[in-house]
Amino acid sequence: MKKIFLIALSLLPIVASAQIDKSNLADLVNPLMGADSKPLLSNGNTYPAIALPWGMNFWTPQTGKMGSGWQYTYNADKIVGFKQTHQPSPWMNDYGQFSIFPETGKIKVDETDRASWFSHKAEIAKPYYYSVYLADYDITTEITPTERAASFKFTFPKSDSSHIVIDAFDKGSYIKIIPGENKIVGYSTRNSGAVPANFKNYFVIYIDKAFKNASTWHNKDLEDGKLEYTGDHAGAVVSFKTTKGEAVNLRVASSFISIEQAELNLKRELGKESFANTKQKAKAIWNNTLNRLTVNGGSIDQTRTFYSCLYRMLFFPNKLYELDAKNQIVHYSPYNGKILPGYMFAGTGFWDTFRALYPFLNLVYPSINKEMQAGLVNDYKEGGWLPEWSSPGYADVMVGNNSASVVAEAYLKGGRGYDIQTLYQALLHGANNTGPNATGRRGVDYYNTLGYVPYDVKINENAARTLEYAYDDFAIYKLGKALGRPAAETDVYRKRSLNYKNLFDPFTGLMRGKNKDGQFQSPFNPFKWGDAFTEGNSWHYTWSVFHDVQGLIDLMGGKQKFVTKLDSVFMLPPVFDDSYYRSVIHEIREMQIAGMGQYAHGNQPIQHMTYLYNYAGQPWKTQQHVRDVIDKMYKPTPDGYCGDEDNGQTSAWYVFSSMGFYPVTPASDQYVLGAPLFKNVTVKLENGKTISINAANNSSQNKYVTSLNVNGKPYTFNWLSHSALLKGATLNFNMSAQPNKLKGTKPADAPYSLSNEK
Repeated sequence: MKKIFLIALSLLPIVASAQIDKSNLADLVNPLMGADSKPLLSNGNTYPAIALPWGMNFWTPQTGKMGSGWQYTYNADKIVGFKQTHQPSPWMNDYGQFSIFPETGKIKVDETDRASWFSHKAEIAKPYYYSVYLADYDITTEITPTERAASFKFTFPKSDSSHIVIDAFDKGSYIKIIPGENKIVGYSTRNSGAVPANFKNYFVIYIDKAFKNASTWHNKDLEDGKLEYTGDHAGAVVSFKTTKGEAVNLRVASSFISIEQAELNLKRELGKESFANTKQKAKAIWNNTLNRLTVNGGSIDQTRTFYSCLYRMLFFPNKLYELDAKNQIVHYSPYNGKILPGYMFAGTGFWDTFRALYPFLNLVYPSINKEMQAGLVNDYKEGGWLPEWSSPGYADVMVGNNSASVVAEAYLKGGRGYDIQTLYQALLHGANNTGPNATGRRGVDYYNTLGYVPYDVKINENAARTLEYAYDDFAIYKLGKALGRPAAETDVYRKRSLNYKNLFDPFTGLMRGKNKDGQFQSPFNPFKWGDAFTEGNSWHYTWSVFHDVQGLIDLMGGKQKFVTKLDSVFMLPPVFDDSYYRSVIHEIREMQIAGMGQYAHGNQPIQHMTYLYNYAGQPWKTQQHVRDVIDKMYKPTPDGYCGDEDNGQTSAWYVFSSMGFYPVTPASDQYVLGAPLFKNVTVKLENGKTISINAANNSSQNKYVTSLNVNGKPYTFNWLSHSALLKGATLNFNMSAQPNKLKGTKPADAPYSLSNEK
């Protein structure tokens, strides 16, 4: 019997816990996670960003054609350049871009001609370092970054004809070669809109080897011996002899202000520093930043996924500000084209990131969000509106007025030291006016008078707008109260925050578009994507009542009916109506193939939905579904996401959920409990306090929480307080393979809802 038991035991799968080197977390990151994507199916739509956290510039190998948002895709087999990028998303595309590329043999300036075969087997991608072998030229390229500069190392073969090609891209660019200084300067104007007419990204490049020959080029034409060119598509090529294994080093920096400022950025951030020292410093910065969270007791794949997601959360919005010769913070304004004092950030869509990315910054990295809030003040002063999608100025995409959540949450969770009064006025302005390029509120007059944006007044995605405006009004209400604004003012926004009720259809138990005359739109197909909703259907958007889940429970007829409706999302088949889009958009396909019914985790509107069981007294179902999503939807691989990663939001869901809680209502003091993924997570807060999350008997089977002690005392609530966590906390979870259906079932255990506010 004993022998049989031992044999059976030996056949069980072994899942070893990862042994983590806490001093070298950066090497756990896979920057290629999510890069195996295409327009019809996103597994992340990411690219390997070689950069520092929130740095002004990123670098990436370029496999796509100039102007393609899919600038690096994992299934490509040729590299055409090493590109400076600021791209937040392939759908938004890039701005301020140029590339550098080494060659041997005949000079090839056209990107298709110069492209070199490469293999992932000869590619190293780290947050702080990138290396790849270019097979056609027998050259190894290495890159390591600073915030506004980078060091390159090209290791050449023996050749009488070695070259470095600079491509300033088309749409208007400038290049100048200064042989006596081994220097190249220039600018690129290529952008994807949302910039003033005078927008330029200036660059300066120093090469530590004298040029034997130097020429500019434009389009595909080489201008032999000509050292300066301004035109549609400018570039430069410099040539020299190299010996076998000879390393040629480049120091590169850029600026949105001027060539002189780019030079200053280079001297300040690189100076004469060696490639090895820059790499070491970049690695240390990444390790220090990632080390704010340490995890233990998970598999190596879970651990690598965790840190790869955390890496993605530390890029956007990225810095647009620079330090002038007097070390004063200045920026080029993407709103009015002027050089002005103060902070500036860009490259994020609040429709995505208000949900979990900004809450994470407020908890773990509040000092950078303080800078971001100061930057929002300048956005408003210079452009007249808060951005809803900045890339780098006002981009005309998505719906909602979710800057309200981003601003309100930061202050409510302790952010100080910036002009909150101006930001509050900006929120009032945005809430009561329609602005340019998705700023303010489209349909605001209808919303403020009828209590919803009608379906039949030619305003697209009207139900989604209504639901998001209602939550945004809640955020304004809470901020106004915190600032001591008069009740006559704040009560307006409290009342409007209940406008979500106007779209609830009691017959279907779902949110539904409503016509101007008060009748629900008909016919109604709850599986229809788009139309009244944004990149989703009614089954996804019905849950977008972040601030008043109890109110939604009441509308649905009580907790059991609410839970049944939640369950239905996972039980329904993944059917869809794509007639609004006239084709199957990638978000639909990603839901269809996920095997989770109507649950569409690859897009943002439904990502909080798994946590809503806590409001109805069945927290074990949250624990079950959250672990299911973690296990099925995330891997540390090139196809490791289940849809668009979107500026850190989809990653933030994973990191929060791995910690065991999630910010369903960002503009509140609460996180809603799930269950931790690891046996231990330690969070080092900026105030010196520590959050220790322990689940000693956690495992793939033991995913249910049977009990929780907080600071040594039994804890029954289905939520945690942000303000309490900031004081430091020890959370001890007891986990089991069977759910505890008695824990968290009392009405008092439920998280915050506006309807329960005293």
